[in-house]
Amino acid sequence: MATGMELFDLSGKTALVTGSSQGIGFALAKGLMEAGAALILNGRDVDKLAGAAKELRAAGGTVYELAFDATDHAAVKAAIDTFETDIGPIDILVNNAGMQHRTELQDFPPEAFQQLLQTNITTVFNVGQAVARHMIGRGEGKIINIASVQTSLARPGIAPYTATKGAVGNLTKGMATDWAKYGLQCNGIAPGYFDTPLNAALVADPDFTAWLEKRTPAGRWGNVDELVGACVFLSSPASSFVNGHTLYVDGGITASL
Repeated sequence: MATGMELFDLSGKTALVTGSSQGIGFALAKGLMEAGAALILNGRDVDKLAGAAKELRAAGGTVYELAFDATDHAAVKAAIDTFETDIGPIDILVNNAGMQHRTELQDFPPEAFQQLLQTNITTVFNVGQAVARHMIGRGEGKIINIASVQTSLARPGIAPYTATKGAVGNLTKGMATDWAKYGLQCNGIAPGYFDTPLNAALVADPDFTAWLEKRTPAGRWGNVDELVGACVFLSSPASSFVNGHTLYVDGGITASL
C-alpha cells in the first residue's frame, strides 16, 4: 500500500480534462502532469487545443489531444471508446467544461438557458458515462466534476448558472452512489472566485472586486494554481475512501456570512 507522498503519485495514470485549453482546465491538467500523469486535453477549438498541448509537451509531459464536442453524446462515446481501444485506459476524468451567461432572470434568454444546461450539465453526464463504462470494467477510476460556490450559493444575475452547478453537485453524489461499488471514486471541486477568462468581466470591475475582497475571508481572488492540490488529492490513492464529496476551494466564502 502506498504511504506518505506516494499516496499522491499519479505516475502511470492517464487523465482526461475537458475544457482544458485555458483557465482552470489548463491549470488542473498541468498540475496532474506535474504529479506524474499523462494527459488528454479536450476542447472544441483545435488550434487552442494544439497550443495548450505544445506548451505542456515543452514542459516534459506526455500529452494527447482529443477534440470533441462534449455536449454531443454520440461524439463523446466514439472519441472515448476509440482512445481506450487504440491508446489505453483513461484512469482519471476531470469534467471541467463549462460556461457562464449573466442576465437577470426575468430577462434571461431561453436559448442561453438551454446552452448552459448543455454545457454545464449534459457534458458531465456524457463524458462521465462514457469513461465510467470502461472504468467499471477495470474496477477502478477517479471522476472529478468541477462545481462552483454556486453549487450552494446564489448571486444576482446568474440564476440558471446556479441551477446547473447545483445539479453538478447532485450528479456527483449520484455517480458515487451508483459507481462506488465498482471501485470508482466520484467527487467534485467547487472553486470560489478565481481570476480566469470566464470571470474576466468581473475581474475588470473594481466595484465587484472590492465587494469580493470584503465578502471572502481570505480577502482576495483565487489563483487557479490553488485548485491543483485538491485535484491531485481527488485523483490519487490518497482519496481512496472519499466518495460523493464536493470540496470547496473558495477562500472561506461559503463558510461566512
